[in-house]
Amino acid sequence: MLTENPSQVLDTAKGIFGNASFKAHEQVVFCQDEETGLKAIIGIHSTTLGPALGGTRMWNYSSEFDAIQDVLRLSRGMSFKAAISGLDLGGGKAVIIGDARKDKNEAMMRKFGQFVDSLSGRYITAEDVGISTKDMEYVKMETDHVTGIPVSMGGSGDPSPYTAYGVFMGMKASANFKWGSDSIEGKTVVVQGVGHVGETVVKHATEAGAKVIINDIYDDILENVASKFNAEIYKGDIYDLDMDIYAPCALGATVNDDTIGRLKCEVIAGAANNQLALENKHGMMLKERGIVYAPDFLINAGGLINVNSEIAKYDTDEVMKRTENIYNTTLQILNESDSLEITTHQAALKIAQERIDAAKK
Repeated sequence: MLTENPSQVLDTAKGIFGNASFKAHEQVVFCQDEETGLKAIIGIHSTTLGPALGGTRMWNYSSEFDAIQDVLRLSRGMSFKAAISGLDLGGGKAVIIGDARKDKNEAMMRKFGQFVDSLSGRYITAEDVGISTKDMEYVKMETDHVTGIPVSMGGSGDPSPYTAYGVFMGMKASANFKWGSDSIEGKTVVVQGVGHVGETVVKHATEAGAKVIINDIYDDILENVASKFNAEIYKGDIYDLDMDIYAPCALGATVNDDTIGRLKCEVIAGAANNQLALENKHGMMLKERGIVYAPDFLINAGGLINVNSEIAKYDTDEVMKRTENIYNTTLQILNESDSLEITTHQAALKIAQERIDAAKK
């Protein structure tokens, strides 16, 4: 059993979304194995549209409360991501507590695969922060309920390039809405977090002629990405920088009470999940400031679209076509937000929830 009482943690976590709660979650599974050091949590938010597909994140959380808070947020977001993307999938997510650079090994990932397999297909896993396609190979040894495995094994490979491409499509659509042109040439883009997804966002933005500033907690990653794309490194607090576009591509909740008043951007479009610390409050604060926010669960859906191809059996061309359509859906949502005088997050959530509700009926 995990150190903290799971029921107490769940009770404390309820209400993090304001009026919403975690009562809608179908299942939360606590996984622990002393021999391998595995300590993980799997959250299944909804299986209304299909099996709950969502990646596994490995992070050195400061507490188990933070870990469960994250998995509940992320799994909920996956339900809406699948719904708004037109995929027949539910929402799920998993987190492994630990340092991915030091604690992860084959035995741990295979044990995690056994826990995934015990759910009999209700949850299907894939990569996320701290997890690689190699790790998914280990998981695959223990369960068939895994996606994002290498192409050589019949899978769709690393989903991060598609995630990044969808983010770039959302960025261009937001630029079109804000400035009347989807060109970001000459714009200053700050990319926070330059892992697999963030690096590819840097690549697209650089190739589009933007000035790119990068920020990350790992110096070696910063130096590598900077040398590849001639990006400017900034190691301090980025929220006071002069920028046109803020692209959060690391962890969530970076748009909050402290940062919104400091941000000097006109567009927020990034890959991180749950960028708004409080959805309704901070979405409205951005709207009042005139900052265009591209809903994260929409524009970062490219990776989900890609791994779903392993289940729905469509090819790479179809993956690209569906990912490119994120541009059109983003414009639709931004315009609807404007006409209905609601936040962009509310507009996106409305479309996603209507599809889930229709399926329930």
